Amino acid sequence: MPSPKAKNPGRSGGSPVLGSSNGRYDFMSLTKPLNRSSTPQVLQRQGSDPTAARLRASESPTRRRGSSSSTGSASGAGPSEEDNIQLNPSFLHVAFSSLLAIDLWLSKRLGVCACEDSSWGSMRPLMKLIEISGHGIPWLAGTVYCLYKSDSAAGQEVMLNLLMGLLLDLVLVCIVKAVVRRRRPAHNRMDMFATFSVDAYSFPSGHSTRAAMCGRFLLSHLVLAAPLRVLVLLWVAIVGLSRVLLGRHNVTDVLFGFWMGYWQYNLVEMLWISPQALQGLLGQLA
Repeated sequence: MPSPKAKNPGRSGGSPVLGSSNGRYDFMSLTKPLNRSSTPQVLQRQGSDPTAARLRASESPTRRRGSSSSTGSASGAGPSEEDNIQLNPSFLHVAFSSLLAIDLWLSKRLGVCACEDSSWGSMRPLMKLIEISGHGIPWLAGTVYCLYKSDSAAGQEVMLNLLMGLLLDLVLVCIVKAVVRRRRPAHNRMDMFATFSVDAYSFPSGHSTRAAMCGRFLLSHLVLAAPLRVLVLLWVAIVGLSRVLLGRHNVTDVLFGFWMGYWQYNLVEMLWISPQALQGLLGQLA
């Protein structure tokens, strides 16, 4: 008389994974890995057998994912903590991304003189004239001319240090632009006056740094009447605003340029060259 185990092989401790030619099942220990190459043939031979159905359910991707996650959480070394870090970025990252998006949106909205067919396209020639007034070449040429024509030691001292500040501004701006490498706004037209390779980058605005530094320098070392002092301040603000209206820079490029130029003047004051120091330096070189 056949035993109950022979009638119902699915109740055994193993799992039927291989069929044999004599109609009996061969059993394999659950601790051994399943031979995946033979699985399709096995499932095809087993047909609608309930034991084979349970085997297919146990090998489903959902079951495997659930078992692996439960195993990882039980062992305490699963990747759940890393996943939480990736899915929950830091507050600073979110804040920086939000500010960058606002900066790009506001800069595009304010670029009303970026081209002739813009809303304020008729103001573009005036904005380009203001752009030239803050360019480095006119300032360098004018400072050298005033230094050459000055007949007083005080005037030569002021012009000499202004020249040093302009050269320092060029060097620092080029270094920061080469390090940051932020591209200019997409709506900008590269028709600027006397550009160099580093001018392909946008951060910071060289016109803004130069305007802020020269504005502080003029207000500190030139005796100007009140209306002229107001004009200097207006010129500094209009130069920075023109960079955004023309689409040359983003808003943050101009704001950082103002901050950088403001502190560049402090550096010029620290490195101030007096006529006596210049004569001593020239004597040592000679």
